[in-house]
Amino acid sequence: MDILINENESIDDLQYKGLKIIQKNDGFKFGVDAVILSHFLDVKKNDHIIDLGTGTGIIPILIAGKTEARMITGLEIQQDMAEMAARSVKLNELDERVKIVCGDIKNSVEYFGGSKFNSVVTNPPYMSSGRGLVNPSDTKSIARHEILCGLEDVIRSAAKLLVTGGQMAMVHRPQRLVDILVLMRQYKIEPKFLRFVHPSPYKRANLVLIKGFRGGNPELKMIEPLYIYDEHGNYSKEINDIYNREEK
Repeated sequence: MDILINENESIDDLQYKGLKIIQKNDGFKFGVDAVILSHFLDVKKNDHIIDLGTGTGIIPILIAGKTEARMITGLEIQQDMAEMAARSVKLNELDERVKIVCGDIKNSVEYFGGSKFNSVVTNPPYMSSGRGLVNPSDTKSIARHEILCGLEDVIRSAAKLLVTGGQMAMVHRPQRLVDILVLMRQYKIEPKFLRFVHPSPYKRANLVLIKGFRGGNPELKMIEPLYIYDEHGNYSKEINDIYNREEK
């Protein structure tokens, strides 16, 4: 397939069902957080899903490869990133099931309408605004810091986009957990499942997975921790299962 690859870009193999992703050589690249988040989301056949702040489009592409969702939309504010993500969709021949839209999360309801999606998934910027010196026009800074969109913007928009009973799944840093839980309940998304992600056993968690449902009943369940590496420094069995590869 004839897909444009720019000078500062490369194609990376996702090592899953032949899926590939186009990424900038010096730009923000997806990490394990996007992979485990796509696995954490519960997807039913024919679901309509939206990824808020899709970046490279990694999450919609993985969800399309792993599930029978009918349509996965990726919303991305940076035009060059959205254009690159759209080329990755075409590269994987997923045009009929994955759509990339360039736009602002804060205006998402205007684009799509309210109560349109069964699930909202998001891997938002982890760093709150005002922390450290950042370049507001730099792709990496926008992906990591709340420059163009804050945590409340994401959760508020998710609540409006979800159908009643619809699911929101997010990966974030543990230090923002209180903010996340308070905002989810404020916007009527009841937190239901919480899972801490640790680099390895005996190391503190550096990620947290959260799943909530619009209009759900109060009851938060803790899921057993997820370890990226085992005590020997190898990928854990669960990570290998998520990546659909054999243990080494």
